[in-house]
Amino acid sequence: MNKRANGHSAQPQSRINCPSSAKERLPSVDPYGFERGEDFDYESYEELMSEYLAVLTRRSIKWSKLLQGRSRVEKNMKVKRYVRKGVPNEHRTVVWMAASGAQEQLEKNPGYYRSLLDAQHDARLVDTIRTDLHRTFPDNVQFRRTAEPCLQSPLYNVLLAYGHHNKAVGYCQGMNFIAGYLIIIVKDEEKAFWLMDALLGRILPDFYTPAMLGLKTDQEVLGELVRVKVPAVWQLISDQGVMWTLLVSRWFICLFIDVLPVETVLRIWDCLFYEGSKILFRVALTLIRHNQEIILQGRNLPDICESFKLITKGPYVEDCHTFMQKIFNEPGSLSMATIAKLRATCRSRVEAEQS
Repeated sequence: MNKRANGHSAQPQSRINCPSSAKERLPSVDPYGFERGEDFDYESYEELMSEYLAVLTRRSIKWSKLLQGRSRVEKNMKVKRYVRKGVPNEHRTVVWMAASGAQEQLEKNPGYYRSLLDAQHDARLVDTIRTDLHRTFPDNVQFRRTAEPCLQSPLYNVLLAYGHHNKAVGYCQGMNFIAGYLIIIVKDEEKAFWLMDALLGRILPDFYTPAMLGLKTDQEVLGELVRVKVPAVWQLISDQGVMWTLLVSRWFICLFIDVLPVETVLRIWDCLFYEGSKILFRVALTLIRHNQEIILQGRNLPDICESFKLITKGPYVEDCHTFMQKIFNEPGSLSMATIAKLRATCRSRVEAEQS
């Protein structure tokens, strides 16, 4: 997997080196432990975050009043609206755990996570996971062996436990980045394990099984949605004979990690845990629809692939608050009934191709 996009480190077209005072004020590592690249635009980041922090402060007050110290989150229109407007970091663990059902599973299964770690381990699973540990977020200082504490240890535990918990999935590349993100945010490996269970077992079933049937199906579903909502792009992709898996597999399998800035990914995950997998289509459709002029300039496969990388960078996706407002407006209506119908059709097609 390529080195991930670093927080808000896009490369504006007419970037001006920011004054040394801005660089002195901001650390070279973001709040999540990711190193900022040499091209990081400190001035733009300061300007953006000064506005976003005001939003987060307002949201934090509202969430504190809503939760009142409870670890339960109701499913209603008010909470849905709150989630879409963003969950502040201090409330993320509680909201993710409650909304996804992970908290309920943790409470129903006391000691289960530890029992998985204490059991005899599959040697092949252990070797595969260990091989990927040092490849997980090489630009994050918390995952380096010299870090204290080093997050490679809880990452190994979560992946090992999950591999034994869900033998149909075991372990595959991409899961290390998801588990790593969860550990960074929730700072508790047992909670990260149960959130993995919610994501891979209920929200995104069959995404990470050996056949990856769910993943392949949803990539095809996106293609069908693009045909209806952005027909010019669909026509270009069809005319060039490009497979959707070449363009969006990283978007889906890594849930936009290593694709979009970290704050934007976390906002997407807020909605993913609360509303389910539909959010992935909204994000993908918004990126494609908003940037269709860039995509339509492509004349061949390399051009099109490059355009799909280009559209995930820059101010549009860095301003996570505005971007999240766009994903609920730009693609238009997107009902679960529509997605379910498309999934049934596309799954049959994928199964036929695999057989």
